[in-house]
Amino acid sequence: MNVIIPEFQLHEKTKIGKVVLKVANLEKMTAFYTQVIGLSLIEKNQQTAKLGTSQQTLLELIKIENPLPLTRRTGLFHVAFLLPTRKDLGNSLIHYLQSNAPIDGASDHGYSEALYLTDPEGNGIEVYRDKPKSEWDIREDGEIVGITEEMDAEGVVAAADRQQTNFPQETIVGHVHLKVADLDQTETFYTQTLGLSLKSNFGNQAKFFAAGEYHHHIGSNTWMGRGVSSMQANDLGLAYYTFVVPTKEAFDDLISHLEHEAVAFTLETSSRLALIDPNGIQLKITYPS
Repeated sequence: MNVIIPEFQLHEKTKIGKVVLKVANLEKMTAFYTQVIGLSLIEKNQQTAKLGTSQQTLLELIKIENPLPLTRRTGLFHVAFLLPTRKDLGNSLIHYLQSNAPIDGASDHGYSEALYLTDPEGNGIEVYRDKPKSEWDIREDGEIVGITEEMDAEGVVAAADRQQTNFPQETIVGHVHLKVADLDQTETFYTQTLGLSLKSNFGNQAKFFAAGEYHHHIGSNTWMGRGVSSMQANDLGLAYYTFVVPTKEAFDDLISHLEHEAVAFTLETSSRLALIDPNGIQLKITYPS
């Protein structure tokens, strides 16, 4: 695969900020993400709950009234929580096994080790740790090749110190994986419009994009089918997710690029803009103000 570096590039230190989900049962979902998954409750009222670590909100839940039945639509495939060490992944795995958490699988991806789960309303979750970058399969053209093999669960458990069940403070949202309608349009948007690089192209079924030299900040797939409809306001699932660029200069550079390319966006505040990708998925971009 020849990795094409876009003319405009989003700042290399750009990260995912948080994921915001529309939910039917706020109490049940809050309990699941805190008691089972490992997030901490930061703030909650009757309509919303903010979850994460003491350092930042990673997941926000918003209760919606009269949600539509779950159907095949674009949206969230999974939100991926990145733990700082293998020890932390081992602690989470032991906790999940002891609490009979809904584990769907465990994989070695070459650059990471990952656990997969599903929340009570059908949203996918990945909990993972990155391997040292020296172990990644990085090709000369910049492609970062992933694999899907059985995770060494015994090794992960052996790395645990069994001192913590909640996620450590350094946990972040490492990436967001999306269900999309069209991979080519998705690639054009995330590379040419947003300025990420295509890092991996998986058999015309999935594409992975990142800022800088990460393996991926955005995953996308058409495993549910091509040309599926976009989410509606009362659909459960992804409301939006955020990118955080490191500086005001990087934020202003993005605005200038979007204006030059005549891309529609909304400047919600002086430090936050919103736009819609070709799959009807909303994303917001901020900088620490």
